[in-house]
Amino acid sequence: MRKITELEFDNTYANLPEEFYQRVKPTPFENPRLVSFNPDAASLIGLDPVEAGDPDFVNYFSGGKEIPGSDPIAMYYTGHQFGVYNPDIGDGRAILLGEVRNPKGRKWDLHLKGAGRTKYARVFDGRAVLGSTIREYLCSEAMHGLGIPTTRALCIVGSNERVERETPETGAMMIRVSESHVRFGSFEAFYYTDRHDCVGLLADYVIENHYHELKAKRDKYVLLLDKIVKRTARHVALWQAYGFTHGVMNTDNMSALGLTIDYGPFGFLEEYDPEYVPNHSDNFGRYSFGNQPGIAFWNLRMLAKALTPLIERERSEEVLESFRGHYAAEYVQIMRKKLGLGEIMPEDGELIKKLLQILTEGGVDYTGFFRKLGAFSSNGSGDNTGLGGLFENGSRFGEWADMYASRLRAENGTDSERRERMDSVNPKYILRSYLAERAIRKAVDEHDYTEISKIHNLLRKPFSEQPEHESYSEPAPEGEKNLVISCSS
Repeated sequence: MRKITELEFDNTYANLPEEFYQRVKPTPFENPRLVSFNPDAASLIGLDPVEAGDPDFVNYFSGGKEIPGSDPIAMYYTGHQFGVYNPDIGDGRAILLGEVRNPKGRKWDLHLKGAGRTKYARVFDGRAVLGSTIREYLCSEAMHGLGIPTTRALCIVGSNERVERETPETGAMMIRVSESHVRFGSFEAFYYTDRHDCVGLLADYVIENHYHELKAKRDKYVLLLDKIVKRTARHVALWQAYGFTHGVMNTDNMSALGLTIDYGPFGFLEEYDPEYVPNHSDNFGRYSFGNQPGIAFWNLRMLAKALTPLIERERSEEVLESFRGHYAAEYVQIMRKKLGLGEIMPEDGELIKKLLQILTEGGVDYTGFFRKLGAFSSNGSGDNTGLGGLFENGSRFGEWADMYASRLRAENGTDSERRERMDSVNPKYILRSYLAERAIRKAVDEHDYTEISKIHNLLRKPFSEQPEHESYSEPAPEGEKNLVISCSS
């Protein structure tokens, strides 16, 4: 483990031509303070966790002191936002400090969010607010705990600086850790400005640094698109299976590595509702939970269009059309695991479809339902778990339960073995929006950060029984369900 000053820094992105970025230093806070620190993320970069106790820690990670070897830049990108192309985006408030190579040789971006204005900031102040920073910090770890590809977060640095949003809020910064911050919109930026040579440079950069196995391939750009399509298909299938709604699936928020990035007004489902929208700016439900697979496909089409200088349109179409098959296969595979099915049988798709229908009608807590389903007995018939009582029409669940019991009996294995498998993939705990909001209110109103740490630790092991935190597994109380979150951050 190393000290901050011993981190081995590089910035391969800064080796690209200058139109890819702006060299800019962070704008520090006057009196920064450490709000929360993630030792698991520190281990990714080989940073000794005791460094968080160093008085200079917050200065290094909020722009007050430059980390030796870092090379801060703001990355240029554009993108389609709510279906409309915006040519004027980029890192307006985030700065890539550089890449840290850990002791095993793996490279990680350190991205400082809320670092102050860059030339891409337009009319905005370049800051992030404490509330939304806490939400991203908690959710990135929640997603990692669930096994969903994601960026991570090293720490939150708070301040007394006031920033104007819908109401005045407290400014904050967060260090995001990721293998890459290249987005679909990074390619679009150069395609729509007719700098097709830069599209090629960026594709070569991504291949060299993240898909090295493609470097010597004759059709490397086609294969690059294919890799991104497959990763995106699995990524979104995981979202759908675990009830996660991103809220802002713009192309500038889609990663070339198939990661969840730029957490804004996200939400995990309470009841199963395909029309659920957590973003109060999404008036037409473009980014509803049920629309996410279709939007992912649309975004991939925009990426493929940006890659047309490198890939013939017919080849792009072939790759794009594979998305639906990849997504469907990934989704059914994950749902089989959630249902405890160890074998593949033709009726599985219908079993899943009927379950989702009755969940949509029933107003039943999605996460809690699957966790409780582990106790289902395959030896009887009908509802033997009491789950039917949660549905407005319990007979509909009883019909499905008969199908499920019959399907389970078609496999070898015991109920206890199945329950163990199901408990390993059906979480007891998720980041319910009301839990995040309570942590935010304590931090903002009382300067009490203990709830952040409690939830953060809880979500590291979402599949484990944690009796001392049983209340955190409960559905949101009335009045705190399905919170709608502002895009203002």
